[in-house]
Amino acid sequence: MSAAVADVVSPPATAMRPLLEVRGLRKYVPVKGGLFSRTVAEVKAVQDISFSIAPGEVVGLVGESGSGKTTTGCAILRLTEPTSGEVLFDGVDIAKLPLDQMRAYRRQMQIIFQDPYASLNPRMNVGAIIGQALTIHGLAKGRRDERIAELLDLVGLSASAMRRHPHEFSGGQRQRIGIARALAVDPRFIVADEPVSALDVSIQAQVVNLLQDLQQDLGLTLLFIAHDLGVVEHISDWVIVMYLGRIMEIPPSRALYADPVHPYTEALLSAVPIPDPTVQRERIILEGDIPSPVNPPSGCVFRNRCPIAVAECAQIVPPLEEVRPGHFKACIRRQSGMTSDRRRDPAPALCFIA
Repeated sequence: MSAAVADVVSPPATAMRPLLEVRGLRKYVPVKGGLFSRTVAEVKAVQDISFSIAPGEVVGLVGESGSGKTTTGCAILRLTEPTSGEVLFDGVDIAKLPLDQMRAYRRQMQIIFQDPYASLNPRMNVGAIIGQALTIHGLAKGRRDERIAELLDLVGLSASAMRRHPHEFSGGQRQRIGIARALAVDPRFIVADEPVSALDVSIQAQVVNLLQDLQQDLGLTLLFIAHDLGVVEHISDWVIVMYLGRIMEIPPSRALYADPVHPYTEALLSAVPIPDPTVQRERIILEGDIPSPVNPPSGCVFRNRCPIAVAECAQIVPPLEEVRPGHFKACIRRQSGMTSDRRRDPAPALCFIA
């Protein structure tokens, strides 16, 4: 994965043709008001973001609530129409395709939703939920039930589940059903929109390990959206750090904890607890709240809360620049973040169920 900006060269590791390229993607949502419901403002949910994902890669997308992560995933899949920009899937700009031509690409791109309680139709049994995509795309004709049973087995559920309804399952089992639905059409690319955030901690590791096994066995390409930086580091090859609709940093996963270079990334990491009472981490407290996306700050959108901001930060929108091979940041300050001279704290110890 690399920043696909015009003046940024892709790292050697991603010299192969990307499966997905996002160029200058924007998503503005009109705010209606007044007597005739005219557009009075726009929510700038996603602003001019660019990146690429190579086949078989897992890319994490992290940031605070309201940073535009889910909107980015939905705009890539055209579940919400992007305002501008290009989304190239296997070299084809799907953002400009007519809807009748888009159906063929929907087979190749699927989504796993965040809430397993709201994303499954309570009036349909599991067989109908998973089989709906097979019917729409004309797949598994003559062996529909057999294919559904295969998918349920793939996610760790028995074939008898197809006759039951969503309310008869736990949250983790419902999310497994959602994963089976996404896999039904044999996609190449999946957006996993915070797939474990609504689950109990004891179940999260099981679902993450399932996704990791499926990704490796099926050769899937994933955009994994999450709040939990520990999970992201565990499953991802690269990480995209977003703030208020813009990309702040793109590090390799191994560098996310070892050597972040953007002050926002360092602030996020300082809030992650370390399961060792003998290790003390210096907490970086960001002042204030995230500004409104209706009226974001000029220049760098993070400058209002950045501890190292200078006057020039209000004048310049920092481009993504490569600070070391395969590691990009959007900051006009040349030093590597705020804690480059401090001893790096160890990454949180994660316990995932095999």
